[in-house]
Amino acid sequence: MDIKKILDDYKNGDISLEEAEGKLKISPIEDLGYAVIDHQRQMRNGCPEVIYCAGKTKEQTAGIFQHMLEAGTKNILGTRGNKEKFEAVKEVCPDAKFYEASGIILVEREPIPKTGGKIVVATGGTSDIPVAEEAAITAEYLGNEVIRLYDVGVAGLHRLLSKLDVITSANVIIAVAGMEGALASVIGGLTDKPVIAVPTSVGYGASFNGVSALLCMLNSCANGVVTVNIDNGFGAGYTANSINKLGVK
Repeated sequence: MDIKKILDDYKNGDISLEEAEGKLKISPIEDLGYAVIDHQRQMRNGCPEVIYCAGKTKEQTAGIFQHMLEAGTKNILGTRGNKEKFEAVKEVCPDAKFYEASGIILVEREPIPKTGGKIVVATGGTSDIPVAEEAAITAEYLGNEVIRLYDVGVAGLHRLLSKLDVITSANVIIAVAGMEGALASVIGGLTDKPVIAVPTSVGYGASFNGVSALLCMLNSCANGVVTVNIDNGFGAGYTANSINKLGVK
């Protein structure tokens, strides 16, 4: 679809603003052969297409960043990256940033409207921090205030209870834990705010690479707890942002 024609039609009064917006929301896509970029996702969903870097070559990753920037995208989030892919991205985008703990590659060229919402990201242990950082940085990128509470798992419950005032001050809590994943249920029983549970693949053999935590979180008896997939920090951060944006509206 010809974007210029749509804009010209609107300027000439041939179509209304609503009609122009409706047409732009379904166009365009750009086919690179190895990827099809959805340049209008921000118009529909409020966030540009996010690049999942795992499984892509460094050339493919950098190519997607480059084409998105050339199409006018100002802010780009890439998840599950590494130093090699980041260096390739920096060649086409020198102002890109890399957050090694989470594997996030980030470009921020314009301010993102703040939701006004506060998100607490809590982890059961230090080993859960990479997944938690993916959630936290995603939420910050989307315009939220994020408070981190790391290593407050149920093995030492006093650590969590000492931060109860912080937890109850949040609009949304993201609970990131492996092993048996009990952190989400405990937090769910202490607050009236929505809790997004993130099981991680951290734990000994019977944790089955996160399946044990996933099942425990899905079976939580605490009210208001919802669960994303194993190690899906991005999904948790994005969902928490969606909740806060509803508050703004």
